[in-house]
Amino acid sequence: MKKFVILGGGYGGLTIALNMLEKDLPEDTILEMIDRSPFQGLKTEYYALASGTIAETHIRVAYPDDPRLLLTYGEVSSVDLEKKEILFEDREPVTYDWLVIGLGCVDSYHGITGAKDFSSSIQTLAQTRATYQRINNIAPYGQVSIIGGGLSGVEMAAELRESRSDLNIRLIDRGPSLLSAFPSNLQQYVREWMVEHHIELRPNVSLCRLDGGDLYNGDEIIRTDATIWTAGIQPNPIVEALNVPKDRQGRIMLNEYHQIPDHKDVYVVGDCASLPFSPSAQAAQAQGKQIAEVMQAIWKGETPRLGEIKLRGTLGSLGKKAGFGIMGKRTLMTGKIARMLKSGVLWKSKRHFG
Repeated sequence: MKKFVILGGGYGGLTIALNMLEKDLPEDTILEMIDRSPFQGLKTEYYALASGTIAETHIRVAYPDDPRLLLTYGEVSSVDLEKKEILFEDREPVTYDWLVIGLGCVDSYHGITGAKDFSSSIQTLAQTRATYQRINNIAPYGQVSIIGGGLSGVEMAAELRESRSDLNIRLIDRGPSLLSAFPSNLQQYVREWMVEHHIELRPNVSLCRLDGGDLYNGDEIIRTDATIWTAGIQPNPIVEALNVPKDRQGRIMLNEYHQIPDHKDVYVVGDCASLPFSPSAQAAQAQGKQIAEVMQAIWKGETPRLGEIKLRGTLGSLGKKAGFGIMGKRTLMTGKIARMLKSGVLWKSKRHFG
């Protein structure tokens, strides 16, 4: 029997599995998905779990219950592309004929001393649970500092304000404005929302060191009771260790079929793939659909024909009652409608709808 193995059950990996199960698999092929967890966690909502505004069960998605899909759980330690093996910390290796690498990302600390040791993360479910506990233990009127004024940092700050009206919340960024990738009028809308809800904005801060509750901005010491890190991502260390061509961000370079050029039996999906747009759940899902199409074509002896990936836009939340976003390339939206749309995307994700 041949094996098509999906390494990682996140947005991209689960999309591939679902799309393959909609079609007829070759009779001599096993579909196997490997993950450390028995369910998918909707990572785009981890900020709400960390803030305490939702229960963990609200963002769990069950993997498909299908006899054609073998689910394997374990902590992967490395991938051997030459031997075509996936190695684990606590079990025997798994071999493959085709492999999808969808291991996601980890925090990027940009070489800042103490950042990893003295900040909390929302990259994995385990880290997010710990971050929730850390925030939950802060005494009334304590100080929380969120590092990174991108989408994750903004959503984290807003949701935390909804959860803990007593806390002092500070959003720190090294740039002149939060949400630097968004149009200026959306930036202004979010800034005004933050000020109205008593969230301190600290732009142009270049942290060089974290030491306990002290954040060093040059000679200035910014004191805090808890620090949450949302200041950038990088590919999983397992991907970092692979000896294949990568871009400046450490993401794997791919051909037009999302394959590693020198290992065409290996696909890369999601945050570890070098794509012409920023990593996102939407991009991983779109890419996952195309990888499933490529494999179906290969199994049929046909030449794959893929169109251009076109993303629908980006939506962000400001608590449960307001939001902001860009639909298409030009349509901007703010307020309740944007938040309702984001809630709709979450609803569809929980029910395996694309």
